Amino acid sequence: MTDRGADREDPIGKPVVRSDPAVTGERAAEAVGFDPDDPDDLEAAARTVREFASDAIGDDHVLMLRGAAACAALVRGLDSYTAAAERAGDGVSVAFVRKWARVHALPQSIRRHVARGEIAPSAAKHIARVSGEPRYVLAFAILDGGLTVREVRAIASEVNDGRPIAEALQERDVTLGEVTVALPEGTYVELRRRASIENTDPGEIVAEALSAYFKEK
Repeated sequence: MTDRGADREDPIGKPVVRSDPAVTGERAAEAVGFDPDDPDDLEAAARTVREFASDAIGDDHVLMLRGAAACAALVRGLDSYTAAAERAGDGVSVAFVRKWARVHALPQSIRRHVARGEIAPSAAKHIARVSGEPRYVLAFAILDGGLTVREVRAIASEVNDGRPIAEALQERDVTLGEVTVALPEGTYVELRRRASIENTDPGEIVAEALSAYFKEK
């Protein structure tokens, strides 16, 4: 199943990413889900959001994703950001619940990098403000271009104001679509050999091969 061009397709509150040992290692056993249709789970979600909003979990990115899941479950279960904030209790704002519920709605391919600690949850909040293809571009530019949270926040605002994301990235010396890959020696030599013979750039051959591969998948 692909998550391209859409928000998460997994059930709300289900710890698909947090429960994957390939992503969170031994901590996968700690994963907690929140069924928005289960009253007991909603109560647990309310407690989790309350704790999350009080900064009791610190900068733990896995627990922050759990808090985001709890926010999303409360919103789905109560069908209202306002009701979710009220259920969580004093100190929990509507803006807080909305912000983190949107992080939980990010596609798996982005949330997995958050769970691995490669994208900061504070950056994920700003990625979630962007929609469509630019959302992926901004997320992956963090990985390939080393964007700071401040830069991510600024770019998200600029894109929402109508600026092309490629232009915003270029201003910050991040080349859209540029990624470094490590190839086996034989593959590398063959790629260079064919590019030379065909009078083309290695990147064009790689792009063509990947396009064909993705179509097959």
